[in-house]
Amino acid sequence: MSVDDPDQSAPNDHVLPEHSPEGFRAGFVALAGVPNVGKSTLMNAVLGQKVSIATSRPQTTRNRILGIHTVKGLGQILFVDTPGIHKPEKELNAVMVDTALKSIGETDVVLFVVDAQGFTDGRVPAGDRFVAARLVEMGLPVVVAINKIDKVRERAQLFPVMEAYGNLAGLDPRAVVPISALNGDGLDVIVKEVLGLLPESPQLYPADMSTDQAERFVAAEIIREKLTLQTQKEVPYSSAVLVEEFSDDTRRNLLRMRAIIHVERDSQKAIVIGKGGSRLKQIGSQARGDLERFFGRQVYLDLHVVVDKNWASDPRRLKVLGYERYDSER
Repeated sequence: MSVDDPDQSAPNDHVLPEHSPEGFRAGFVALAGVPNVGKSTLMNAVLGQKVSIATSRPQTTRNRILGIHTVKGLGQILFVDTPGIHKPEKELNAVMVDTALKSIGETDVVLFVVDAQGFTDGRVPAGDRFVAARLVEMGLPVVVAINKIDKVRERAQLFPVMEAYGNLAGLDPRAVVPISALNGDGLDVIVKEVLGLLPESPQLYPADMSTDQAERFVAAEIIREKLTLQTQKEVPYSSAVLVEEFSDDTRRNLLRMRAIIHVERDSQKAIVIGKGGSRLKQIGSQARGDLERFFGRQVYLDLHVVVDKNWASDPRRLKVLGYERYDSER
């Protein structure tokens, strides 16, 4: 199994090697950038497994997600996928940005992910300049990944983009790499560049682990991804998922999950449920497929929708639903 959950996994499920080879490198690499530049897609592509949910909607990632990539005999990259840095409008958004900045500050290397399509007026977009300024303040080594090159008609168009990001005031990136997280172009170069910047260190996690996230969290995120893909307008930004039951039915060899989708208004509840429950059934069906692939088990999923007014602006409700300001000492 790919995850550790104190309630579900035995302590000896994963074993660290007694010794790492000489010159072995290991450390944390933050995926930083504005919303919707493909940070989660990039991490999932490198890992070869969906660990962080990804949609075309901005602000899909809300938490700090750890993805573990082990390069046999050479090193271990601990990718930290962070929420997109943006101007917060609700308490939830403020928590997301706070989580991103604090998480980035605790890593060894920053992978600054930008969208090649955003460079349209001959200069770096304001959002990327804002992120770059925060990274300069942190003083960490930076690699720039110019993503979505599959959307660029001619590769020659990338040269001024690479030059502009390479010359951002004070950033001094160690490398600027054009990539496509969607089709895998340039990801081997990214791995090589960031691995070379990590400190020499013993292996930090077992090689068979891909994330440290608890099983309930992974399940909730997969459900939220399908909810986001099935709904429009404000619904994805006004909804949260809490897995209230996660149990192993050994007699039937399946996982039982009961999850609650929280929305802010009655009208949103009606949208999520759909006519005759059709949309909720579709969300459940799609989520169950991904859950079964991730856990390698048959899954029974029971979904419900409740109205939880203004949860995204209430710090107490945010904490209950798993969103609170990031504290590295927790």
